Amino acid sequence: MKIDSRTADRVKYLPMSQSANPSRTYLKLDEATEQLQTKLLHLVGETIGAYGLIEDSDKIMVCLSGGKDSYALLDLLLALQRRAPIHFDIVAVNLDQKQPGFPAHVLPDYLRNVGVPFHIEEQDTYAIVKRLIPEGRTTCSLCSRLRRGILYRVATELGATKIALGHHRDDILETLFLNLLYTGKLRTMPPKLRAKNGRHVVIRPLAAVREADLVRYAELRAFPIIPCNLCGSQEDLKRQDVKELLREWEQRSPGCTDSMFAALSNVAPPLLLDQRLFDFKSLRASDRTEGHEDAWLDEHHA
Repeated sequence: MKIDSRTADRVKYLPMSQSANPSRTYLKLDEATEQLQTKLLHLVGETIGAYGLIEDSDKIMVCLSGGKDSYALLDLLLALQRRAPIHFDIVAVNLDQKQPGFPAHVLPDYLRNVGVPFHIEEQDTYAIVKRLIPEGRTTCSLCSRLRRGILYRVATELGATKIALGHHRDDILETLFLNLLYTGKLRTMPPKLRAKNGRHVVIRPLAAVREADLVRYAELRAFPIIPCNLCGSQEDLKRQDVKELLREWEQRSPGCTDSMFAALSNVAPPLLLDQRLFDFKSLRASDRTEGHEDAWLDEHHA
């Protein structure tokens, strides 16, 4: 059995005690927070059900960075866990990369208060990145690769069956356009992905959630946010340019990003150019109506 949006819609409460015992007490949410949480849980539940992200007996390793997205991911999964018709475990994991000024106490204090099992992995990737990347150059790519390798190892050590990341809808669209504009590839971050080593499954339960809603949710829940500028991340990264581009398009044509996101689940391989997805060479005219390649043209008037 899997989690679906109906289960998500029934969740109304948040943990308050320091105990990890399921019988701990809960505090009723205020109206604004409850309404937004219900909306987010519905979206998360739909995504989990559609892509089979969580199954019975899963152990979900939630990667917690200290940003709004990962806090919300953990918060919503804990809410789903309490009411789901299946059993799954959650363990929160933070990678302390030893950036100067990183407030190492914030996440452990928060996680103890929430009452979720957690593990803090300490690895000085900051020193590695600073040694290998010239000053002023983008550090995110190398940092991401190092972090991914470490988290895969930790997932194995903890016996996690799934690794949950906090990427949201805006991240997915931005990644799509980054690849289109700068790498010549039509790809983005899927809700579910098997790692190259085959041993790990990465899930993104927030795939359908807008960043603006996560910003608001973080404010209402008063998460102890750790700023993302400790490593000296540059503000003029290509992702920031794409984010601004999408924001401008949405302002000029409201709803266009909804259409972009819907397109990722509405792909027509015969109307693209990738010969790996469609056998163009063997395509011939036929007196039988077996082909449906032009049905997309009739339906969408493209």
